[in-house]
Amino acid sequence: MVLFTLILAPLLLLLLFLIVRPKPIIIPIKNRHVFISGGSSGIGLALAQKAVSEGARVSLLARSLHKLEEAQKSIREAHGVDVAIFSADVRDHNAVERAVAESGPIDVLVVNQGIFVPGAVENQASDVIKSVIDVNLTGSFNVIKAALPWMKKRKDGAPASIALMSSQAGQIDFRVGKQVGIYGYSAYSATKFGLRGLAEALQQELISDNIHVSVIYPPDTQTPGFEQGISSSTNRIVVLIRIITFGCFAERKIRPELAGMIMGSGGGALSAEEVAKKSLDGIKSGSFSIWFNLEGYMLGFSGAGFSPQTSFPVAFLEIVFAGLSRLAALFIVWSWYRIIQKKHAN
Repeated sequence: MVLFTLILAPLLLLLLFLIVRPKPIIIPIKNRHVFISGGSSGIGLALAQKAVSEGARVSLLARSLHKLEEAQKSIREAHGVDVAIFSADVRDHNAVERAVAESGPIDVLVVNQGIFVPGAVENQASDVIKSVIDVNLTGSFNVIKAALPWMKKRKDGAPASIALMSSQAGQIDFRVGKQVGIYGYSAYSATKFGLRGLAEALQQELISDNIHVSVIYPPDTQTPGFEQGISSSTNRIVVLIRIITFGCFAERKIRPELAGMIMGSGGGALSAEEVAKKSLDGIKSGSFSIWFNLEGYMLGFSGAGFSPQTSFPVAFLEIVFAGLSRLAALFIVWSWYRIIQKKHAN
């Protein structure tokens, strides 16, 4: 058996080296234009700081002009460089289109905006659900559609990138980020499932233009929204105003009790700077899925499916650990349903 494995493993690695697509690529950042939506705070701002430190020209788009000006000032003080800022609501395609056109050809696009409101479908107002979908999913389409003509006009011909932030502000447990639905996160999970499908299809559409797509899955991240709390009884109009203004809030304070029981207290949060560094490294390497910890990688192995893969060693690990990861996932799902059954039995 050991001899068989020693013979099979190199053959499998050779096969994967020949078939993984897209092929491995390096995406340069220095002296190129990085455009970040949701870039006025949190991970978006940290990404902007990191990109500027590596010599990129950076543009930020967000809804709040005041927060954009604060972000611009913080970057100027830290690096002595001015970034371009554009105030627009991602739900307004025309406004986004005008901002992107003013910014000029784009080499790296980071679609980072996002909101969420925990709550069971039965208890959530339709306008709240619509807002989550409009910002997280429709807003992503608006930003990408506005940017694509300008990305194709880039003059250097070097590889370009579109990165989608699957877990905005890192506020929720890593399990919700990719393709796992959690009690009380129906609207949010639906948008994140949608982003993965969008990314997979988009990569096929854009590979001939040398544009590479990444999906970023950060765990809990220390951001301003991490401390921004609201009461679960707050009027839903106030909720909409605050989530659109702040982007997120202290999710653990208002999520349904069962969601908290299923997801647990979670581990220590990463800093926005740590997430930004790992995200930018993944973008530069052309990685389709960008993970941050062991749990994330195991989730990626168990649900890789038809996702693109640029690294043949990672593809090898996906194949080797897929079965074990699926078994572990089934045990986790079993534990979730036990929690739900016990709660409803009381």
